[in-house]
Amino acid sequence: MDNKWEMLNSSSEEREKIWTKNRTFAGDVWFRFRRKPTAIAGFVMIILLLLFALAGPLFTDYSYSVQDLEVVNIPPVMRVYDTPDGDGYLYITQGLKVLYVNPDGTLGEQLNKVREESDMSMTIFDYKGTEVGLYYGQKPYVMADPATKVIYPDSMMRNASYLLGTDSLGRDILTRLMYGVRVSLLVAFVAAAVNMVIGILYGGISGYLGGNVDTVMMRVVDIINTIPLTLYVILIMVLLGSGLQSIIVALGSVYWVDMARVVRGQVLSLKQQEFVLAARTIGSSTKTILFQHLIPNAMGSILVTVTMLIPSAIFMEAFLSFLGIGLQPPLASLGTMCNDASANLRTCPYQLFIPALVICLIMFAFNFVGDGLRDALDPKLKK
Repeated sequence: MDNKWEMLNSSSEEREKIWTKNRTFAGDVWFRFRRKPTAIAGFVMIILLLLFALAGPLFTDYSYSVQDLEVVNIPPVMRVYDTPDGDGYLYITQGLKVLYVNPDGTLGEQLNKVREESDMSMTIFDYKGTEVGLYYGQKPYVMADPATKVIYPDSMMRNASYLLGTDSLGRDILTRLMYGVRVSLLVAFVAAAVNMVIGILYGGISGYLGGNVDTVMMRVVDIINTIPLTLYVILIMVLLGSGLQSIIVALGSVYWVDMARVVRGQVLSLKQQEFVLAARTIGSSTKTILFQHLIPNAMGSILVTVTMLIPSAIFMEAFLSFLGIGLQPPLASLGTMCNDASANLRTCPYQLFIPALVICLIMFAFNFVGDGLRDALDPKLKK
């Protein structure tokens, strides 16, 4: 078998060379980012939320502002009654109105009320010329008139017309949720963009110039930090008034403080590196050194900070809207939906749980992505 093998010549350089796939910096970041399941889950969740908010209203037949008082507080899962002819179902609302429900779960017309029984445990309605008594008491009811059909609760059925139900004004919760997520993400992304511009400029200039300039600029940041963040935003909202633009201005004027601190710390640690000294030696200007050398090398920490600030801005917008100083009706946001649902918490808890769950999903998604970016951009974790 010796004649089937042949020795290959190799140099010492080839034996010591580490064979690996050559990747760019962006490719290396993506390689480490996708190896973290929570980061990928958060990224996919953000994409789905963006599609839900941007493309979702194109596929709905309802408006976020149009009210329909005939379908007030209809839950996603309805307790329905069988009709006498078995052709569909009947649903009684909290306002003691009766709606016809098609076999596929879509809502139909409202039945006309005939009378109420003396003990108030049954209401008589007209269904296709037949008197139907909807009984909602605890014991079996015996009608004096045998011609009246007594209908008892039969089963539970999904609401096909309003998948997530309706609110106290008869508005579709699913449609309002789409616009609410859109408003929350818009506020968060605009506030994050403003924070990046102000924070990078302020922190970069402070860290690079140093000395008295850095001392004065950081004392301004300290003064802003002494005021509670929530109180500061509320005061700005009171001065500017309620509305989407006021929320963006309020958040953009406050949230840049953390970004400025992060950029300043990165610039202070990088400006003594050899590549900065080399740039000064060849005569590069302060603007060139700051924006072409220092800021790009600090971009990892900047992206992580922005990713962490976005859920904080979303929560602040929801908090302001919940207090009633954010968006004004009929505009929808996650905070206003929670505020509207607080009055019906005992009878219709789904109206509060649904927007609260979406807020939690958004915050978890951005936090997961932020954790993944922090690990992917950290050169110490490169393997």
